[in-house]
Amino acid sequence: MSLRVLIADDEAPARRRIRRLLSPERDVIVAGECCDGRAALEAIATMRPDLLFLDVQMPELDGFEVVQGLDPAALPAVVFVTAFDRYAIRAFDVHAIDYLLKPFSPQRFQLALSRARERIAARRSDTGLASLIVSLRDRRRYRSRIPVKSEGRFVVVDLRTVDWIEAADNYVRLHAGAREHVVRETLAALEKELDPELFVRIHRSTIVRIDRILELYPASHGDMDVVLRDGTTLTLSRTWRERVQHLFGGGGGF
Repeated sequence: MSLRVLIADDEAPARRRIRRLLSPERDVIVAGECCDGRAALEAIATMRPDLLFLDVQMPELDGFEVVQGLDPAALPAVVFVTAFDRYAIRAFDVHAIDYLLKPFSPQRFQLALSRARERIAARRSDTGLASLIVSLRDRRRYRSRIPVKSEGRFVVVDLRTVDWIEAADNYVRLHAGAREHVVRETLAALEKELDPELFVRIHRSTIVRIDRILELYPASHGDMDVVLRDGTTLTLSRTWRERVQHLFGGGGGF
């Protein structure tokens, strides 16, 4: 079965390069090219591509606005292509297949194409996908994973593995067992995207995974010591004490 591809990038050389990299693929049909976001929306509606290579920064509408403007039933597999790595986290948040950072190698392009093929094959075998997408969009969506830049690539960290998170100026440090990951994002911004049933703020510089809390002890000035299952001791400040108290039923000597 053929794979219909749409290329949306405001730079002609970038579009030509993607077309060249696709040319050896016998089952790939480049259905069209677009140089701005509004044209991309119209082309997706009329051409119904299976796969979209989408630049983030384009005239009229940017790549994220294109994705947000699509009917879930018409949403193709999306690979974002951009020269700026600061968009990576947002790209994964809108369920992109992959994120290609210019300039990318032919091998990296092939990896993205392979991932897209797998996702498209799974989608074709699932007739209920469109209704599932609608259902998921109607729910409050919380962050479940975070892409972290490491040695020129992005490692996706599953938030289920994270024990606690600490602020470091305009960065946050994710503590996942013996590993640490640094992400360029503020703690306040990240807190808004975390499921409050899984994570709780305990200090102006600290968020913890609730099920990692083992013990709490009174400390000075109305604060408390929070001991995690791995033995890490953190401070619960009185500012956030009432919120944590509510989580544990409000009693127990708080």
